[in-house]
Amino acid sequence: QVQLVESGGGLVQAGGSLRLSCAASGSIFSINDMGWYRQAPGKQRELVAAITSGGTTNYADSVKGRFTISRDNAKNTVYLQMNSLKPEDTGVYYCKADLVSTRYYYAMDYWGKGTLVTVSS
Repeated sequence: QVQLVESGGGLVQAGGSLRLSCAASGSIFSINDMGWYRQAPGKQRELVAAITSGGTTNYADSVKGRFTISRDNAKNTVYLQMNSLKPEDTGVYYCKADLVSTRYYYAMDYWGKGTLVTVSS
């Protein structure tokens, strides 16, 4: 009933930029927090950035000053602007939304299937 679809991943050189988008669709009543996570080969999935429904943000220390998370509540979409990319930013980026669906009417986490970001040196 609820689907999160990421887009915008790809291959980029170090120092370049990418903008990821994640659109939530389906039987959504409301969306609370949204966030981006990433997982590199051999590493655990980690929080990259998160944003509340009111626009409060937090970032992993490794991306502060380089990445910006934002959202368009009217479009049920969250974005991640990634600048000054480094090879260590490489990984699969996953979108997560804490939302209330019209199916269950309580908040729970939903995940996208991920989009691959590869930063070459």
